Amino acid sequence: MGLGILWSIIIGILAGAIAGWLMKGSGFGWLMNLVVGLVGSVLGGWIYGLLGFSTSSILGALVMSVIGAVVLLWVVSLINKKRG
Repeated sequence: MGLGILWSIIIGILAGAIAGWLMKGSGFGWLMNLVVGLVGSVLGGWIYGLLGFSTSSILGALVMSVIGAVVLLWVVSLINKKRG
């Protein structure tokens, strides 16, 4: 169980870095992108569950996490644009 949590954290951090790179103008700096990656991995799991997908590998979990982090960065950037 402990190793699963460690892998989840590592994948979330990688997902945040990749999502920040993909969403060039929407990133919030490397530290916040890493936090966004961790939250995005949870969001990605939720989105995958809604669509009926599942992952069975580390690569699949990374893709799922990147998708969640990109969606989260996109939503946050929309909110920031509306504010001002």
